[in-house]
Amino acid sequence: MESKPDTIKISAFHREEIFASHANLYVTVKGSSIVSGNEAMKKAKEVSQLVEALTSFGLGNDAIQLLGVHIETASGTLLKSSSATYRLRIRCEKLDQLAELLDIIGSQKNTTLERIEWKYPEEAARERGLESAIAKGKAKAEKVAAAMGVKLLGVYDFMENAFDEERPPMPFQAQAVMMRKSRAEVADEPSLGMDIQHSKMIQVNIDIWYRVSSF
Repeated sequence: MESKPDTIKISAFHREEIFASHANLYVTVKGSSIVSGNEAMKKAKEVSQLVEALTSFGLGNDAIQLLGVHIETASGTLLKSSSATYRLRIRCEKLDQLAELLDIIGSQKNTTLERIEWKYPEEAARERGLESAIAKGKAKAEKVAAAMGVKLLGVYDFMENAFDEERPPMPFQAQAVMMRKSRAEVADEPSLGMDIQHSKMIQVNIDIWYRVSSF
């Protein structure tokens, strides 16, 4: 272990819960026709129906992205009757609209919500955490130095690390049960069976070696 003479080591941390700022919804759409590229957004009937419903709600076209197309054939030969599965990502910037977006997706017969990817303001949280941990470390070092009868002369070394801890979402199959029913079937029930807000813990840890005067 590296020797750090005439120093005291101070450890401190800051732990904070942060909430998702926006979300990406990943959906698959079963299509009865094969269309590639961005043309699928307009010419693949089932996809265009979903896009129209989302844009009518107020979502911008740039918030809906086609990620890929998977062709399905029964015989291994591409036929006119072959179908396709379209994978889309829908960006929800305003989480207060998430419930309505999920309801729109659930109302589309050939559309399945596969997962929700939560996005967080992590950088700002880590900066706040670092500032808070340093302030705690400094205050702690001053108390320790005073108790030991020495003076703080400066910082000899500094180490910082951070990690996040996101609670696992509900099992998605259980979450999506309500989404697969039609509006008519759940007219008197909530249309959602999943989280519409998510959070995780951010923790910043620091170790500071302070140079100190002699006793």
